[in-house]
Amino acid sequence: MKCINEVLSKKDLVDYFLRLGLKSGMIVEVHSSIKALGTILGGAATVLDALIEVVGYNGTIIMPMHNYANTEPSKWQYPPIALSLISKVRNEMPAFDRNMSDAYKMGALVEALRRKEGVVISSHPSVAYVAWGKYAKLLCNHQSFHFALSEESATATLYAMKAHCLLLGVDYDSATCMHLAEYRSDIRPIIVEGSAIHLDGKRQWKKRLDVDLDSDVFLEVFKVIEAKGYVRKQAIGTSAMKLFRIDVAIDEAIKYFDNHHIYNLYR
Repeated sequence: MKCINEVLSKKDLVDYFLRLGLKSGMIVEVHSSIKALGTILGGAATVLDALIEVVGYNGTIIMPMHNYANTEPSKWQYPPIALSLISKVRNEMPAFDRNMSDAYKMGALVEALRRKEGVVISSHPSVAYVAWGKYAKLLCNHQSFHFALSEESATATLYAMKAHCLLLGVDYDSATCMHLAEYRSDIRPIIVEGSAIHLDGKRQWKKRLDVDLDSDVFLEVFKVIEAKGYVRKQAIGTSAMKLFRIDVAIDEAIKYFDNHHIYNLYR
C-alpha cells in the first residue's frame, strides 16, 4: 500500500492559485478532477473555499453542471444503449430540476458549488451551468434551448467578458467554453437532440437542435495555443493545472479550424 507523501490544505491551494495567476475579481470557468490532485484536506469543499478566497465575490466562479443522461438516447456512445430501450428513456427520463437533477459525471467540485448558498443555475436540461459571485445572474440568466452552448449561453458571455478558464487535474478536452469555436466556425453538422423537461406543468420529452460537438479536437488545438504562450501551467499535488483566457483561446481555435478542418480546405 502506498504511503501518502503530500497533503494539500486550503492555504496550500490559495498559494498555488495565486502563483498560477488567479486574482480577486476574476471571472473563471472551472473544470476539475479532485481525485487527480491527490489528498486534499477537506476534499472538494476545501478547493471551492480556496477558489472563493482568491477570486472573491467581486469575481465569479462558474462550472458546467451538465446532465448527459438527459439527452437523445439513440446518440449515447459510452456506452451505447440497446435499441429496444430508447423509447423507454424518452418516455420515462425524469425532467430536469435545477435543485435535484444529477450533474452527471461532472465531479465533486461541481456538486460542492451547487450546494453553496447564493448560486445561480441556468435552465438548460442537459448542459446547464452553475455560478457564484458578482456576475452569476448575468451568466446564467438565459440559455437557449436550441444550440445551447452558442451565442445565447454563458459560453458567449464568458467570451465577451474576457473571462478565464481553469483546468484542475483535467485536460483541454474538458473545457466547455471552447465549443463556442465550433459554433462560430460552422464546421459541425446540425443534429436533432432531445431532453425531458417540465412544460406547462407536465413532464415532456422535447426535441431540440444542436451541432455535433467534438471535444477531442481541442487536444490538438491547444498544442498551437500553448506554443504561442497563451497558457499558464503549474504542477499541483499529483497533477497539474492550466489557466488561459477564453476569448484568446477561442479565437485561436477558430483560426485552427479555418486552416485544418476538411470542409474549409475546399473553400
